Amino acid sequence: MSNQMSDKERDINLEEGAEATTEGVAEEQSTDNVSEEQEGANDNVSVEPSLEEQIAVWRDKYLRLQAEFDNFRKRTLKEKMDLVERGCEGAWKAILPILDDMERAVQASQKSDDIEALRQGEELVMKKFESVLQSSNITAIDCVGKPFNEEEQEAVARFAAGEDKRGLVIDCVQRGYKLGEHVLRYAKVVVGE
Repeated sequence: MSNQMSDKERDINLEEGAEATTEGVAEEQSTDNVSEEQEGANDNVSVEPSLEEQIAVWRDKYLRLQAEFDNFRKRTLKEKMDLVERGCEGAWKAILPILDDMERAVQASQKSDDIEALRQGEELVMKKFESVLQSSNITAIDCVGKPFNEEEQEAVARFAAGEDKRGLVIDCVQRGYKLGEHVLRYAKVVVGE
């Protein structure tokens, strides 16, 4: 019996050993799975900071580029405003001597009774002013005796002038001016019917 018991005990011990071995193997497998998952998680953790770092780098680059563009836009806008303000500076400087001449003409007219000398002074001032306009490429629109041109002229009146002057400009009420090919001010004219 003792042999039988020992066989039974042996069988029980073997069964317990097998169970223990199965449990041990299962534990090892689960431990391996857990360690693999942790390693995978560690891999993910090591990848995620890298992605987050890249995102942070690109976000920083984007913000810097946006700030740089805003500064560029503000700087160019300021430069344009300066150009607009100072763009006519040369023209105004050219006109100031004419204003000085006009002041001298007014003072001379108050002291002098010589009408002819005053007229000559006015003509000189006007010629000087016209030369300044021409140097700035501003020209008067010549229109009297020519056909009416609606692109350069504005008809303020019509006058019965006969068949031979129909459609022609008879009189210029106010001169028009062009800057190059661009009309600055339309000439106001009287057109014949």
